[in-house]
Amino acid sequence: MFLTVTTTGTPEHPATDLGFLLHKHPDKAQAFSTSFGTAHVFYPEAAEQRCTAALLLEVDAVTLVRRGKGKGRGGAPDAALAQYVNDRPYAASSLLAVALSNVFSSALRGVCRTRPERAARPLPLRVEIPALPARGGPGLVRRLFEPLGWAVAVEAVPLDTRFPEWGDSRYVRLVLESQTLTLSNALRHLYVLLPVLDDAKHYWVSPDEVDKLMRSGEGWLPRHPEQKLITSRYLSRRWSLTREAMDRLELIRLAEADDSEVEEIDNAVEADAEQEPRPTPLAVHRREAILTALRENAAARVLDLGCGEGHLVRELLKEPRFTEIVGVDVSVRALTIASRRLKLDRMGERQAARVRLFQGSLAYTDKRLKGYDAAVLSEVIEHLDLPRLPALEYAVFGSARPRTVVVTTPNVEYNVRWESLPAGHVRHRDHRFEWTREEFRTWAGTVAERHGYGVEFRPVGPDDPEVGPPTQLALFTLGTTNETPTATPTATEKEAKAA
Repeated sequence: MFLTVTTTGTPEHPATDLGFLLHKHPDKAQAFSTSFGTAHVFYPEAAEQRCTAALLLEVDAVTLVRRGKGKGRGGAPDAALAQYVNDRPYAASSLLAVALSNVFSSALRGVCRTRPERAARPLPLRVEIPALPARGGPGLVRRLFEPLGWAVAVEAVPLDTRFPEWGDSRYVRLVLESQTLTLSNALRHLYVLLPVLDDAKHYWVSPDEVDKLMRSGEGWLPRHPEQKLITSRYLSRRWSLTREAMDRLELIRLAEADDSEVEEIDNAVEADAEQEPRPTPLAVHRREAILTALRENAAARVLDLGCGEGHLVRELLKEPRFTEIVGVDVSVRALTIASRRLKLDRMGERQAARVRLFQGSLAYTDKRLKGYDAAVLSEVIEHLDLPRLPALEYAVFGSARPRTVVVTTPNVEYNVRWESLPAGHVRHRDHRFEWTREEFRTWAGTVAERHGYGVEFRPVGPDDPEVGPPTQLALFTLGTTNETPTATPTATEKEAKAA
């Protein structure tokens, strides 16, 4: 197996910095033992203008068979001869992905102590793989890599050049080029997509593979158009693991939705806006409406579900009436940003005792969410696929059961008032739906009746007489005479409870 990574440079930033980023010196040829052979790293060229690092993986077929890694796809043993005579030594596969992870582990994580600024900066990159198994052909290769910012040159390898009528093999020659990716991004793409294209893993796929996929797919997999195929193939079509990964990816998409785009639409003004008073951002109206609802219901212990980067948590901390504030999000990255924004590491002891941030999925019941006065779902539900809403509903209203629940979501009828929003478009690319006022009232009324809550509706932002407010708010209050759900949990709810 063979792979090369090439970059170009300038006198200020020589191409040989690639050696620092990979933690492998250009003047040395190095060898690394793996459980299936030897990985060699060397540099065919190393100059200031152009530098190429090569990874050559020598697979020991005998060792591979003895350790159980010579089994055929799907776990069934190959024929005796096929265990030793196969494409493993030559075609890029999960073996090469594992070698990338072992040999370039620091580069994969984006760590470089000597050149940290170079590790964080996009590089001109060219990746070449002369033999790559591609179940799905050149078309699938393009569909996997092009959305990630790669220029893809892919050529099918003929089955036999002497007999062109036999057609093409399942192998391709691949060249990837990019000016916009960091080396870490490039290596993470390869680590995930090489075994996906081969459609095989040459080791047992255990539950911790989901965590590996989440780490390597951070920042790109949640929005990839071929996300389902990538997840299923990477996890060897193990349904339970694939479902877990897809749930986590969906919630990451929800958590990483950037409210700034919505606020740009919210605050769009005419060209001469600098001569007019700047309107109050809808996000400010939204937070004030939420705070008002919480104050009116005397909530002291509050959950911010889908807290993102902590904007609402910060507002809650300003008021002593809120004695315990918990921010919950599926994204570790969002929680890290929230922690920095709130300055938790420098917060006084008394103030710090009022706030907690922890990771959690709203698609599953969680004992940590029980016992609170109020829960807030601010601009959360529209980021979920509709079939996943019952699971969230049961986790919040059926299991956690706070006394008060505040839910806000866009009013799609108001979209015609946004001059910068094309007709038929949702406000944010990650919105799975946007409801009319009637649709939101129907959903909220059904939820309230099913779980023993009363519900009232409030406008957020200017209430247009024709199309209503830009944001709609539902305030749920747990009934004093009906403390148990009035309807039997659905199958999805039972699944969430069991999880």
